[in-house]
Amino acid sequence: MKVSHNLNALSHNQIAEAIATLGADMTVLVEGEMGIGKTTILKMLGKMFPSYTLIYCDCTTKDMGDLMVPMFDKIEYKDGRQVSVVRFALNEEFGMHVDGPCIVMLDEIGKANPSVKAAMTRFMLEGVMGNVAKHPDTIVFATTNLSAENVGDMLQGHQRNRIVPVRLRKPDNLEWIGWAIDNDVDTSILAWAKDTPEMFHSFEQYENPKENEYINHPHAKRAAFVTPRSLVTASKILKKRDVLDDVTIQAMLGGAIGTFAAAKLMAYVTLSDQLPSIDSIKADPNSAKVPTAPGAIMMVVYRALLTIERDWVDSWMVYMDRLSQEAQAVFVNNVRKEDYSRQATVVNTKAFKDWCFANGYVFSKDK
Repeated sequence: MKVSHNLNALSHNQIAEAIATLGADMTVLVEGEMGIGKTTILKMLGKMFPSYTLIYCDCTTKDMGDLMVPMFDKIEYKDGRQVSVVRFALNEEFGMHVDGPCIVMLDEIGKANPSVKAAMTRFMLEGVMGNVAKHPDTIVFATTNLSAENVGDMLQGHQRNRIVPVRLRKPDNLEWIGWAIDNDVDTSILAWAKDTPEMFHSFEQYENPKENEYINHPHAKRAAFVTPRSLVTASKILKKRDVLDDVTIQAMLGGAIGTFAAAKLMAYVTLSDQLPSIDSIKADPNSAKVPTAPGAIMMVVYRALLTIERDWVDSWMVYMDRLSQEAQAVFVNNVRKEDYSRQATVVNTKAFKDWCFANGYVFSKDK
């Protein structure tokens, strides 16, 4: 296993903040491994600038003729002369027609046709397409995979010199879990992710791909593997396990995250039988079943984070007091995160405040 890693790589939040601050004056190129949420940055920026129009442009689907279409016109002079000229109508995907600022994401620019890359150079440098300039507040950024992944991403030196390439690092398991809780990811996957941080490692950390069989590695030629994106796909599959049989579920998971990872995940799925029902926790938190397996306990906690409502916070706090200190800390620390969507539901209750006081927690937003 390598000990060296890209120390200059930034998190999603850091890159979003950089683009929000500088993106109107320069184009930031977000480079990162496949499936780690590069396109998610557009949604993050949309929340930061709610009045802006979001523009998604898939550069892999464009040819030169898709950017600007010629149209004929005539210029008439006072002396009666007429000169025929060609003007260009611009593709609406670049937002040049919008009356107001936009956030334009040029997705997969490194895989675009060479003619498209050349045509986009001025837009990325000066914000000009044809003879039309973007709104002065419009933010432009681009994304691409790492060249080391061998999936066809390449920009020439003079093109990279006109933009600001920045490396996006993979989220670690706890960072991803925080996002996944607010995006309704299956609790089995949340518990699995907590216990398996190596699923979120970069291939650059491994000389030998056999050292980590979960992830993509350029030297391994794996047909399927774990990424944050494929974990969301796996979650959608698991949410249909009341309809599909276990053999079908495992086969589908193998197609999404690889057969190695699918077998590991199914072990967590079987733990779901140990979970108490939400109704039993609501009705009698002192007697509701407490799982014995640590993974199942985490599933109960993550399920509560995903589904808790005001009418059973008090019951949950009583039940939670029967769980391990680690499990209680996982719940409270996730509630304390500023972007947790159900935070107000929990923290404004006497039961939660009493727990924090009794356990020495000071509830305040992280600086």
